[in-house]
Amino acid sequence: MYRYLFQPLAFLIAPERAHALTVFLLKLALAVPGLGAVLRRSWQAPPAPELKRELFGLTFPNPVGLAAGFDKDGKALAAMSALGFGFIELGTVTPRPQAGNARPRLFRLKQDRALINRMGFNNEGVDALVSRLKKGRPPGLIVGGNIGKNKTTPNTEAVRDYLYCFERLFPYVDYFVVNVSSPNTPNLRELQEKAPLTRLLGRLQERNRAMPAPKPLLLKIAPDLSEAQLDDIIAIARETQLSGIIATNTTISRSGLTEPQERLEKIGSGGLSGQPLRKRSTSVIRYIYRKTNGTLPIIGVGGICSAEDALEKLNAGASLIQIYSGLVYEGPMLIRKINKAIQAAELEKPIEDAV
Repeated sequence: MYRYLFQPLAFLIAPERAHALTVFLLKLALAVPGLGAVLRRSWQAPPAPELKRELFGLTFPNPVGLAAGFDKDGKALAAMSALGFGFIELGTVTPRPQAGNARPRLFRLKQDRALINRMGFNNEGVDALVSRLKKGRPPGLIVGGNIGKNKTTPNTEAVRDYLYCFERLFPYVDYFVVNVSSPNTPNLRELQEKAPLTRLLGRLQERNRAMPAPKPLLLKIAPDLSEAQLDDIIAIARETQLSGIIATNTTISRSGLTEPQERLEKIGSGGLSGQPLRKRSTSVIRYIYRKTNGTLPIIGVGGICSAEDALEKLNAGASLIQIYSGLVYEGPMLIRKINKAIQAAELEKPIEDAV
């Protein structure tokens, strides 16, 4: 129904407006007596021991999460949890509200099943997110906080922004993700270089350890890093005792696209997500997994548009996966399909592999 009815209608509307409308209709449908229960049963895979994952000291009901960017301000947390996600990552959130980049800033590449965005961390600020989370969260759902810096904050003062978001969100999320890999905030990716990244993560971990119960701290990296840069990331992760890596964010590459070059030039800059990112994201996951002998947990994200794509990420070394663009093209049943495929794969494992 989604692919043949709702998606064609949604794709007639500008992407940002379609996003807002979709969330509104989802909330409306879930509020209808009886209909909400029916939808939840159809979307969610039944709880199963094969789907549970213990990671970072947290218990994930299933390994399929919603990637950051979909719900920056926590406005759709309850509605999105109804789709059957095992965890949801909010943000990227910044200390102060910011409007983001000028519109249009989100583009569909239908032939490639991809999106290009240059949103620019548009969000209402961390205090607005905290006020929503204070009102409660869906029971049993793992919630992550993806934190960044304001566009007007120079990189030399970036630590201050990340620390502020970390401290404000600390009581209300289960884990943190440091985002230094978005291509849509000027000079942000420079923070992935060894010296500034070590300083940033070191300061965050120092504050984290001062808390009564430290929380998992992860780093989200770009897919455009060289092997030498990935080696630096791994070394920094070990030095600062990160809980894990999220691989990967969007790419600035446009290679392999079937979209006409004229349209790509008209769209201009922005991060590419969706199916064209799948192979590169998986190769980064595989590289980190092999280099660390599987000792550094990885959340795999990038180009997951089917259950087979999800299994590819997990087989490459990811412990959990996240989706976003695939949800736009495949609809809410994608989560159930992935979970059912993972469950079947777990049940098919030989006993000696499952131990």
